Amino acid sequence: MNAIFARIDATLPGLEELYQDLHAHPELAFQEKRTASVVADRLTRSGWDVTTGIGRTGVVAVLRNGPGPVVMLRADMDALPVREQTGLPYASTVTAPGQDGTQVPVMHACGHDIHVTCLIGACELFAAHRDQWQGTAVAVFQPAEESGLGAHAMVDDGLFARFPRPDVILGQHVGPGPAGMVAKIPGTVMGAADSLTIKLFGRGGHGSKPESAVDPVVMAASLVGRLQTIVSRTVPAQESVVVTVGYLRAGLTASVIPDEAELGVNIRTFSPSVRQQVVEAISRFAKAEALAADAPREPVITSRYQLPATVNEPAATERVAAAHEGVFGADAVIAMGPNTASEDFGVLGTAAGVPSVFWFFGGNDPEEFHTALLNDRLAEDIPQNHSSVFAPVPGPTIAAGVRAMTGAALAYLTAPTADGEAPAAARLSSPAQV
Repeated sequence: MNAIFARIDATLPGLEELYQDLHAHPELAFQEKRTASVVADRLTRSGWDVTTGIGRTGVVAVLRNGPGPVVMLRADMDALPVREQTGLPYASTVTAPGQDGTQVPVMHACGHDIHVTCLIGACELFAAHRDQWQGTAVAVFQPAEESGLGAHAMVDDGLFARFPRPDVILGQHVGPGPAGMVAKIPGTVMGAADSLTIKLFGRGGHGSKPESAVDPVVMAASLVGRLQTIVSRTVPAQESVVVTVGYLRAGLTASVIPDEAELGVNIRTFSPSVRQQVVEAISRFAKAEALAADAPREPVITSRYQLPATVNEPAATERVAAAHEGVFGADAVIAMGPNTASEDFGVLGTAAGVPSVFWFFGGNDPEEFHTALLNDRLAEDIPQNHSSVFAPVPGPTIAAGVRAMTGAALAYLTAPTADGEAPAAARLSSPAQV
């Protein structure tokens, strides 16, 4: 492990340059053609066997290095429709067609550019130090995580039929926290997620004569408030549930009452029964608003995606955490509980039927983070993911992310023995042994 990590400092300037390039050129879900091209070029030059276009814009790279376990390493590539406000010299000024075809600003506001950079860094280390490990590494650069559709798209496109089937799948995510800190989360990591659209139907008319129309904007506004009571009045207090209305669209001009309004609703739950309860409540509330307004027809509710909870296999989590303690020190690996955010990473392990491990690592300057913590100003001074000012500090964050991914993979891709066989600790006869 030390021989591989000795090269990290020398590769950091190039990785930081790569990160700044990716950050300045973000791409929305299923539009990641430039990013995929950069990934494919770097890994091809490193000696990986690269396939593009998996799940539309995904990249899969394979590096075979003798007998041993197959370890899949995943990074997501897509950005968000957010206007960047960081003021960085490499800040994004990109715009692109959004879901409805209109131009929207685009920003890497969730750190996926960091994820791509760190996985490329790990891949280049594995390619340069084949004498230090044995087995097969499969690097997956996934599109469209933010849409909830990317992992499903890659699975449907033959991810586990066309490429070596993994014994374990590893993934990571940068977030608020001091760079060099890694979170260990056995069991449930993140909740399930549902994304719904609710279309409300009214009867349009002149803004001066609302009595002759059925106003869907009023219906939508009332429904937004009503939906907030689901958490406080519909589900048990001990359950963790989040219901968010992310957008409300209606009309084009102030003097016209439109015919329709649309809401985008996001749900986070940890229990399948509670999820069903919340979905049913949303449908009931929407229909009730339409009935109260004497709408000409019932609302139409469409599911855009449904993601399962992200769950870490306990034994594999302990194995990865032990590797991280060896890399960063025991004090830098902290135990965390479930997060109400969601990910489609869990789709991969579920589809493959193998253990998976997902962890978080910090992306902030340690001094700045600790100062904010001591002054009780984390919310004010430390931007969260999806914020227009979210900007991990590149150098230490990339170094930590490369070490975390490399160290976790090396917990399985152990150095060969003198007879060329992988050591018993690294051989996996079945996923249950992980």
